Amino acid sequence: MAGCSGCADGKALPFALAVAFQPIVDLETGLPYAYEALIRGPEGQSAAWVLGQIDDETRYRFDQACRVAAITQAVDAGLLTGDAKLSINFMPNAVYSPMACIQLTLKTARKVGLPIDRLIFEFTENEKIDPDHVRAIVEAYRALGFATAIDDFGAGHAGLGLLANLQTDWIKIDMGLIRGVDASKPRRQIVDATVRLVRELGIAVIAEGVETAGELAVLRDIGVRYVQGFYLARPALGRLPMPDLDPRQLRAA
Repeated sequence: MAGCSGCADGKALPFALAVAFQPIVDLETGLPYAYEALIRGPEGQSAAWVLGQIDDETRYRFDQACRVAAITQAVDAGLLTGDAKLSINFMPNAVYSPMACIQLTLKTARKVGLPIDRLIFEFTENEKIDPDHVRAIVEAYRALGFATAIDDFGAGHAGLGLLANLQTDWIKIDMGLIRGVDASKPRRQIVDATVRLVRELGIAVIAEGVETAGELAVLRDIGVRYVQGFYLARPALGRLPMPDLDPRQLRAA
């Protein structure tokens, strides 16, 4: 199948992309289950700086370039020496056709020897999207062997309404709910209820934005297995950092 004409016809990016990687940690092993690829500018500029350079003419090229950069730079950093997966953010509104727009991703993964089943695609509904379009993307990716995740769950439009319309393999609970969860009974109750709800739907949970030992302890007690945040490891440009955890902070298998 040919690649997406919308991506091919878009204006080229005026700068190169660098990628920082942050581990998603398995609390049963203390090891990275996956690494999230976080786009940066050519000199390490923030994601906000990068997004500020993107307009309607470059949106499609940007989405494709992010995927290629994430895969190639993760493999260059040593991803294939271990078992961790790679989680890539994508823009649903930058996907014309799920099967056409994925062709460059598939070609890149084959070129560097990254198995398809080690890729996770995250999307967030921070901009207005068509649920039917997103469902078509999720179904196409699942058929190809990718896993998918709703990012920032509990913030913006990424909530129960979205979950009622489509089910991904993962949800990532937004850091706004995780922040101070150890000191806030309402936050703890919401996170606990969310974990139980999505578990019944057969969806796994990642808690993102963990910044303190107290937050980690509460999440572990609730039963969250996969966590991400500065407390465990900060993003590293061009490197795959290992989490820094005391064995006593791990969750019993």
